[in-house]
Amino acid sequence: MSKAFKYGDNVNTDVIIPARYLNTSDPSELAAHAMEDIDPSFVSRAKPGDVIVAGKNFGSGSSREHAPMALKAAGVQAVIAESFARIFYRNSFNIGFPLLESKEAVAAISAGDELEIDFAAGTIRNMTKDETYKAAPLPPFMANLVESGGLVGCVKAKS
Repeated sequence: MSKAFKYGDNVNTDVIIPARYLNTSDPSELAAHAMEDIDPSFVSRAKPGDVIVAGKNFGSGSSREHAPMALKAAGVQAVIAESFARIFYRNSFNIGFPLLESKEAVAAISAGDELEIDFAAGTIRNMTKDETYKAAPLPPFMANLVESGGLVGCVKAKS
């Protein structure tokens, strides 16, 4: 069961992983500072498998791959948002980090709600409110990227 952490619109890469930590590509170091500038207690409260829920344009700003890497390394299972900045979206799948778009889920989920996600079916079950929301299921190519751990893993598996 995943706990929801809820944020608003336009959560940019500078608050997902602040620029002062970009002198490393070590995932565990990045994870220690995930969401630090928007939610200083995020890392101490988040558990592996938790989910970030946000509004429109999640991941806007610079094109740094460090942002989805920090979230994935912090144990975040996925981000559910109304929409994503395109570069963040692609960077996330390139490292095997799943994202779901669902305006319905974002509107209904509250911080702390317990969630279960079925990526193949594109369903998000809110156990706290006994509701189910629909998201677009991951296309097979994107699901393969997630299952392979990202683009590098996918290419290695094919060779």
